Amino acid sequence: MILINLLPHREEKRKRRRAAYFTGLAAAAVAGVVIAGLWFGVLEQMKAAQEERNAYLGSEIKKLEAQIKDIANLRAEIDALKARQKAVEDLQTDRNVPVHLLNELVRQTPEGVYLVTIKQAGQVVTVTGVAQTNERVSEFLRNTLYNSPWLEKPELIEIKSAVARPGQSSTSRLFDFSMRVSIKRPQAPGEAASAPAAKAVPTGAKAS
Repeated sequence: MILINLLPHREEKRKRRRAAYFTGLAAAAVAGVVIAGLWFGVLEQMKAAQEERNAYLGSEIKKLEAQIKDIANLRAEIDALKARQKAVEDLQTDRNVPVHLLNELVRQTPEGVYLVTIKQAGQVVTVTGVAQTNERVSEFLRNTLYNSPWLEKPELIEIKSAVARPGQSSTSRLFDFSMRVSIKRPQAPGEAASAPAAKAVPTGAKAS
């Protein structure tokens, strides 16, 4: 017996293919939604982790800023204490400056130089005197420049022939001079080693 299919088989196959297509499309859409959801979840986890790290770093930065502020305050207190200590030491030293000044002038004044006046204004001392020769004045300047721990920066203001004084021989010639010199405090051994080794010789005398 021969069976003949009189149903529209082509339409049936077309329906099955269409159903399979939509089923695959729906499955792809569901898979896409699942993948997108998983990726979104991963991104949210990464974002939360990064925010947690940022919060931790922020708290640590605040701690460091507080520590830096404390260190700055501590350094300011140390500097203030050092300044007070130096002020006390300077005050103690300044009490003895006149004694050291007179003692140094006596030590550094060579023979043939006679001091007439000594005037102090702050750390600068102006000295006037009489010398037998110009070389004696130059020696006085060198002594105060190189040999004295309390005197520095000598500067010759003026040197001129002295006016003849009563009882002075006409053949003897003296020179009036005036100079400035600065007072310094003796350097500690470490400071002295770091100071420049050479100094300029003072010049600029005005002769009349």
